Amino acid sequence: MLDVNGNAIGDGVLELLKFIETASAVNELTITNSATGNAPELSSTGDDTNIDIKITPKGSGNVVLDGIKFPNADGTVDQVLKTDGAGNLSFGEVTGGESWQAVKTGNFNAVASEGYFINTTSAAITATLPGSPSLGDFITFIDYAGTFDTNNLTIARNGNPIQGAASDLTVSVERAAFTLVYVDGTQGWLLKNK
Repeated sequence: MLDVNGNAIGDGVLELLKFIETASAVNELTITNSATGNAPELSSTGDDTNIDIKITPKGSGNVVLDGIKFPNADGTVDQVLKTDGAGNLSFGEVTGGESWQAVKTGNFNAVASEGYFINTTSAAITATLPGSPSLGDFITFIDYAGTFDTNNLTIARNGNPIQGAASDLTVSVERAAFTLVYVDGTQGWLLKNK
């Protein structure tokens, strides 16, 4: 049997629910039961409009809803929630797309997961690949001004093969646009599209 004692509901020995009053409160929680086939509802109600429901765990605990554990801190700008497949959510970077960089007009070191518009109007350009890539790393290159045929783009392999060859890649096709993906130490960087 449940007992109501002051601001708590208990079983006579332990507190099960505790209530804390706010003197100037105008909002509250409402629990609504339901008929067959419908879900019961916990809702934020009261005099104000557009009121959130706040769930706060103790200390470094997490909010767990239907077995899904939410992180107890916010991510950084442009991160998304992702799952580990075991019910744990965390903030992480969006993968699968390039982070496009400003137009390159001189030699540069390419970084995995980035896309580059390369302007060789004034001179040939060398883009140096990462020295320690990981499986699935990718980099995209685009001929910004249609001048790779006049001033070539050189992709410096930086110790790793490009399409199985131990030599740099020279791109001399006007308006070329392609993505290199790293696979392993034997084939190195392979063309994903061209």
